[in-house]
Amino acid sequence: MDFDVFFSISQTPVRGVLPSEREMYENFFAQVEAADRLGFSTAWIAEAHFSSQVQKRHRRPVIPHWEGEVGLNTDFLQLAARIFARTDRIEAGSAVMNILCNGGPIAAAERVAAFLHLHGLDRSERRRIHVGFAAGRFDFNNAPTGVRPRDFFEEAFWPVAKAKAFEEAAEIFVRLLRGETLSSDDVAPRAVRRSDLRSDEDWEEALRTAGCGPSVDRIELRRRWEFEPLAIIPRDFRRELLRLVIGSHDPRLQEEINRFGPVQVFNLSITRPEVIEATHERMRRAYHPDGGAWQRAYMPRTVFVFLNHEAGLSDEERSAAARAEAEAALRAYWKALEGTLDPSKVERAADNALIGNTQEIADQIVERFHPQDRLMLWFDFFNHDSARVIRNMEAFAGEVVPRVREAVEA
Repeated sequence: MDFDVFFSISQTPVRGVLPSEREMYENFFAQVEAADRLGFSTAWIAEAHFSSQVQKRHRRPVIPHWEGEVGLNTDFLQLAARIFARTDRIEAGSAVMNILCNGGPIAAAERVAAFLHLHGLDRSERRRIHVGFAAGRFDFNNAPTGVRPRDFFEEAFWPVAKAKAFEEAAEIFVRLLRGETLSSDDVAPRAVRRSDLRSDEDWEEALRTAGCGPSVDRIELRRRWEFEPLAIIPRDFRRELLRLVIGSHDPRLQEEINRFGPVQVFNLSITRPEVIEATHERMRRAYHPDGGAWQRAYMPRTVFVFLNHEAGLSDEERSAAARAEAEAALRAYWKALEGTLDPSKVERAADNALIGNTQEIADQIVERFHPQDRLMLWFDFFNHDSARVIRNMEAFAGEVVPRVREAVEA
């Protein structure tokens, strides 16, 4: 089992504490250096763009109740260079890089190539970057750089139109990083079909909005990116130092993108077990052969960790304290995200988190996860106490991991 760490770098008030941007980054680097020292495999970093505080003033704010900033990292590649300079073993991953905004997939591919060229100049370098890529969670991240509805149909059916834009972007991004010379004419045009919508009623409304008759089986969309043949530079970068991971739950897209090169898949701990297993089974067949055989570790899974191993407490007291910490953090998160508190969402998130003392968390991992899974552990969730976050990481590495390995080997 592989153990990674996820870092949100989320500057939002927690119990009245709002660290400065400098403090947030000082905490991050202290924690990533600890993760390296403790043997965690990869540091995955969230990406954000533009102030979530300022977007509350928009006509239609996306997260009107969020206080502070969802995240401070706007450039994974710059941060990865700093991580590698300050650590010895840990690798770096983006969770996730938005390839729609700030120039789109062509610019994103060229930035990745430039980073890898510089990173790989030292021929002894073996540490990889794991580029998780997606469409961006919030529209206010994309709209200022041109990714917005272009006509009445896209305005009415923006979620599906945005998904199609991401399909187009993902193909361009992966093919350019594979070294292809590409023009927009080489990229398949996208269309909306009945299977992209939830109901027959939605499909009928889509046909009416697009001015199509009932016999039409696809609504064609204009390409987002029009360009003559190009190839990104530098071209001679060390591709063995790159792992691509798509942030999409669309099974068809997960398979389609692997026609162009090996692309792994993100997933969440809250995904139902049968969906997890179906994804592994499908990817065993679909994974591009250049990546070798599919492995379960190729689908990292995000997991909240609420661990209490504080001195002076019994195991029972640690367990109770961890559960109280989890409930408080999850309640605060859902209220900030949606403005209302849905107890069922808090309960579902808690059911899928790792909560308790070290023995309880080890037992939960052995019970819930496959021995070959990769867990992306989220220790800093709604927690600005960096010293405590590091103690939790130390307890996990020193107490939980050995117990999990012992149980798995047994």
